[in-house]
Amino acid sequence: MGVRGYDRLSAFDATFLALEDANVHMHVGAVTTFDAGPLTDDAGRLEVDAIRDVVERALASTPRFRQKLADVPVFAHPVWVDDERFNLAYHVRHAALPAPGDERQLKRLAGRILSQKLDRGRPLWEVWVIEGLDQHRFALVAKAHHCMVDGIAGLDLITAMLQLEPGRPTHEPDEWSPRPTVSGARLFSDEVRHRAALPLSLLKTGGRLLTEPQEVAQGVGRSLRGVGEILRAGLDRATESPLNQAVGPFRRFDWVSTPLEEISEIRARFGGTINDVALATAAGTIRDHLRRHGQPLDNESFRVQVPMSTRSADEEGVVGNRVALLIAPLPVAEPDPVERLRRVCEITSEVKQSNQQIGLDTIGQVSDRVFPELLVALGRLSIRQRSFNVVITNVPGPREPVYLLESQMGDIYPLVPLASNQSLGIALFSYHGKLQWGFHGDWDAVPDLHDLVEGVDRHFTALRDRARAA
Repeated sequence: MGVRGYDRLSAFDATFLALEDANVHMHVGAVTTFDAGPLTDDAGRLEVDAIRDVVERALASTPRFRQKLADVPVFAHPVWVDDERFNLAYHVRHAALPAPGDERQLKRLAGRILSQKLDRGRPLWEVWVIEGLDQHRFALVAKAHHCMVDGIAGLDLITAMLQLEPGRPTHEPDEWSPRPTVSGARLFSDEVRHRAALPLSLLKTGGRLLTEPQEVAQGVGRSLRGVGEILRAGLDRATESPLNQAVGPFRRFDWVSTPLEEISEIRARFGGTINDVALATAAGTIRDHLRRHGQPLDNESFRVQVPMSTRSADEEGVVGNRVALLIAPLPVAEPDPVERLRRVCEITSEVKQSNQQIGLDTIGQVSDRVFPELLVALGRLSIRQRSFNVVITNVPGPREPVYLLESQMGDIYPLVPLASNQSLGIALFSYHGKLQWGFHGDWDAVPDLHDLVEGVDRHFTALRDRARAA
């Protein structure tokens, strides 16, 4: 966090704000379940105040969650400023299912909560504590705007609330006081200096060209090739599909789990990564969905956007987005599960060796310094051109069980937002021996979302059985 009293959003972070409208909600999120027993008082009530206390302690390591948006005068570029009227009770809310609430009721409630846009006049996050879940459990439904966090940063924030051993804190939460309000004149002058930094950087590069011509030329060449690859991926139109209808404001949320041990069996026999197995399984269930809706199958023009973290080890705990949005074909036309996995492994290997990430970084730097609307314009063009059909993102999580106070977390199902013409998003999170899938769908465009969820079990089982038979 800066000491100057505010923090500037990068052009990449600000793009997630610009792409939001009445029907497009650009928050990430998760539904987590916990054992309610250790946090239930003698009267059978959940200790919601104790949970709020945990959240308040977590804010000490994540001060962005006490900040709200403001705009730089003239430039209208967003910055983060401390919310002098921050109210924890507004952000940590309490609701209950009619006991004994089952998972279907929890999914419906989560869908309603995740359909609601965040208030831009306040810090852009909420946590809902949901009690009344069957098997003596409670749930947390959390959401935060994508301009604040990516999947990996979101993991750091969750980690701040959880612990590896059950127990209660023995120290008082840290006192917090907001930084002084920054004047509009200061914001304006700082923004002018920020944008003037690019010409200075170009002059330094020109100086290096005289002393290190080969290295500079290679770097510029990679950047230009990367920009070309990003532009081609963003302008190349993906196939029409029933998963690419205009979205409305309402959402469905559903989930399923697959055992990581069985994924290891598949990898040992056929190769690939956890993400490759997940993509191959997703390709199978999407294939079924397209066939049910009479969609012709095409391996080359049905495309998936795969967000990949570019966060380095020394950026753990740094909020904001450190992610490359890579686009690749998904082999939905392939009927054989093993061949589908082989094709996915080839595709992901090619994408990792491409220059798309370098190109996106280059565009982001130019946009950040000179023309912030450039990245927004490219994002809108990519969506309008329908450069991809579906987003599938995978975030690694803890291998050991974690606890909220004394309550062990049972499951965590993540959420990725939808674009204006993208009615399905799939997010995955690995935790304690399970790969947990969150399916986020538009209410009207994907009324059969649960059929997609059931397809994961079917296609994963087919792939696992082939591995065992081999």
